[in-house]
Amino acid sequence: MELRQLRYFVTVAATRSFSDAARKLFITQGTLSQQIKQLEDEMGVQLLARTSHSVMLTEAG
Repeated sequence: MELRQLRYFVTVAATRSFSDAARKLFITQGTLSQQIKQLEDEMGVQLLARTSHSVMLTEAG
C-alpha cells in the first residue's frame, strides 16, 4: 500500500467518479483504476462499488 494509492482512493470517494478524480489528479483514468484495483487486492476487500454510471463506497470503503 502506498500513500499515493490512498490519495487516489480518497479523491475517487470524494468525487464519486473515476473520470473526475483522474482529472483532479492529472492522471489517466486507466492508471487510476489500476491503482485502486491494486489497493483493493492488497487489502483483500472491495472498497468501491462500480456501475457504468456511478461509484459508491462499500462498507469496507
